[in-house]
Amino acid sequence: PGLLESIYEWCLPMELGLRGYQVKSQESVVVHWKKFRKEYPLNFDLLINDCLLVELKAMEAVKPIHKAQLLSYMKLVDIPLGLIINFNEQKLVDGVSRLILPGANTE
Repeated sequence: PGLLESIYEWCLPMELGLRGYQVKSQESVVVHWKKFRKEYPLNFDLLINDCLLVELKAMEAVKPIHKAQLLSYMKLVDIPLGLIINFNEQKLVDGVSRLILPGANTE
């Protein structure tokens, strides 16, 4: 704990890349509504191997709005699994929240 969220956002993609993972961040998504389409930039932190969406936090506590935001991103990019990782914990494992889209097939 103790570092700014932006530092984790900068370091973690590089570390994962060094370990062989494909990492994307700050991607755009095409939103379809009726006959209309528009590309929007999303501010998700990491998309790993096109199968896991990750939001990084460095705050006292993750709030329900953060989980709702990640679930919305998961729906928009059609990724059924997500993690919120809050680095402001004594033990990192205590800062990890796993989210699964309702009705998603995760096998």
